[in-house]
Amino acid sequence: MAQNDAAFSGSIPQLYDDKLGKLLFAPYAVDLARRLPWMVASVLETAAGTGLLTAELVGFLGPGTQIVATDLNQPMLDHAAKKPGLEGIQWQQADAQAVPFGDASFEAVVCQFGVMFFPDRVAAYREAWRVLRPGGHFLFNVWGPLAANPVMAAVVEGLAGRYPQQKSWFLERTPCGYHDPDRIESNLRAAGFSDLRIETVKLPGLLRNPLDAATGLCQGSPMRAEIEALEPAGLDAATRDAAAAVARRCGEGPRTTPLLALVIEAHKEG
Repeated sequence: MAQNDAAFSGSIPQLYDDKLGKLLFAPYAVDLARRLPWMVASVLETAAGTGLLTAELVGFLGPGTQIVATDLNQPMLDHAAKKPGLEGIQWQQADAQAVPFGDASFEAVVCQFGVMFFPDRVAAYREAWRVLRPGGHFLFNVWGPLAANPVMAAVVEGLAGRYPQQKSWFLERTPCGYHDPDRIESNLRAAGFSDLRIETVKLPGLLRNPLDAATGLCQGSPMRAEIEALEPAGLDAATRDAAAAVARRCGEGPRTTPLLALVIEAHKEG
C-alpha cells in the first residue's frame, strides 16, 4: 500500500460524503447494519469514516445500543460528528490494529470498506476477536475486483489515458485490491476466527452524473494526491477526463449503476 493511501484530510471528507455516499457506500451500509441482531447491546465500528454506516446503525439498532465509532483519520470523525442524529455516538480516534478497549468489551465489531486500508489485517482481525464477547459478531465488507465496479473502473480508465506513465492507481491498489475470498478467510483464521461466511453481494448505486462520480473519486479520495503529484495544476482537467470515461461506460445519469462487494460475517465462538 502506498504511503498516502489511507490519508483522508483537507476537503476530502466533505467530497467523500457528498459525491460518493449514495453512489458507493449507502447501499452497503444498509445491508451491513441489517445483518446485526436488532437487540445487540454494544457495537464497535472501526474505520468509521464520515459516519455513513454509523447513521444506519443508529437508525436500525435498538435505542439502548452503545455505539463507539473509531477511525485513524480525525478529520473524517470531525465531519461525521457534526451530522444530525449522531449526537449519542462515542467518537474516538483509534487504529483498528490496536484499539484502546478491554477484552470482551463489545457484542459486535463492524467495518464498512475499511479493512483494505489496514497495513496488518491479521492484527486488526485479532483485535476484533479480542474485544468481542464470546458469541459476538464481526461484520465487514470489501470491494470486489475493479472490473466488477464500472464507475470506479471507468475513472481509472480515464486517468490511465491521461497519465500512461502511472503504473497503478489508488482505486485498484487499495479499495479494490483485497477481494480474494481464500486470502480473507486465511487472514481471519490466523486471527482466531473459525466460524465465518463470505458472500458476494451485488447492489445498485445511484449515479447522479459522471462529473459528481469523477469528482468524488479523483478529489474526495487519496487519488487526489496521486494526480497532483503527476500534474500539480491538472486536478480539474484530470477529473473531466475521468468524468468523460464514466459517461462512456456508465451513461450520463441519473441512473443506477452496478456494484459488487464481498460481505464477511464471522463469530467468536464461546
